[in-house]
Amino acid sequence: MRECIDVVEEAFRELTLGTAGLPRRVSLQIPMEDGWLGVMPAFLTQAGSLTTKIVTVYPHNVTKHSIPSVSAAIIVNNIETGRVEAVMDGSQITAMRTGAVSGVAAKYLARDEADRVGLFGAGVQARKQLQAIREVRRIRSVAVYDTNKELAKNLAAQSSADGSVTASVAVNPDEAVRDSDIVVTATTSSTPVFNGRLLRPGTHVSAIGAFTPTMRELDSTTVSTSKIIVDSIEAALEEAGDILIPIKEGVIQRQDIWAELGEIVTGRKRGRTSEEEKTLFKSVGLGIQDAAVAKLVFQRAQSQGIGTQFDFEK
Repeated sequence: MRECIDVVEEAFRELTLGTAGLPRRVSLQIPMEDGWLGVMPAFLTQAGSLTTKIVTVYPHNVTKHSIPSVSAAIIVNNIETGRVEAVMDGSQITAMRTGAVSGVAAKYLARDEADRVGLFGAGVQARKQLQAIREVRRIRSVAVYDTNKELAKNLAAQSSADGSVTASVAVNPDEAVRDSDIVVTATTSSTPVFNGRLLRPGTHVSAIGAFTPTMRELDSTTVSTSKIIVDSIEAALEEAGDILIPIKEGVIQRQDIWAELGEIVTGRKRGRTSEEEKTLFKSVGLGIQDAAVAKLVFQRAQSQGIGTQFDFEK
């Protein structure tokens, strides 16, 4: 995860400096299954990476089929010749890169002494979120809330297994928010998962679950009382219900989005400016994150001789 955080941070630096290519994500709703499919190409000049990810999100998979809600595949092309170099599973990369971007955001936006996490969600993505947050802050306690109590219990038990963190299952959403320095939402909910009035001054919120204009994990109070940073303003205004719905309500305006994460990483704009400031990072996910982590995985696989060789032209 530490390596993933580093390469994702550099990907956002490239995006802001203009050395990355990132078209709009092509998406398709599958209404009969409440599903979603996205196609995400991107390139990173400095990292030398050119990839395309095809990802699906089927929120009912866990309960209906006992499989993860996110499934993905990534094609890696040679950036100099365009030839296909690798096809790899993208589900783990999606989880890792999404955790990593929250790690980057927390590095710049959470208070230095932040050590208590309120975590909404207990699936694969929530676990990676927590893993990344623990890489950039010395976390002492975690309160996990999930409507699936067994998942929440399992995550709490695993998180506290090494004794360095005290982890508990929150009885209700309020309990996960009240005493937390960092609040992370990694759910498939279409409605707000906690009451923003309960956020303490200085709290950092990372919202990564909602990724369509009609989905939201955050209420308007949370959004309107926080400094808002997004992965991409263009993408947020296309897809992020957490931002679009408060704008439609008239609670915030487009100008209230303070910065893109890359602007914070490159120092073009300041992140946290006081101990009392509430910060919000909203991400819908960008192809540059996949390009960065897929390149890392591909290089590691090559160095270790892992993978099956193939040639489509034969």
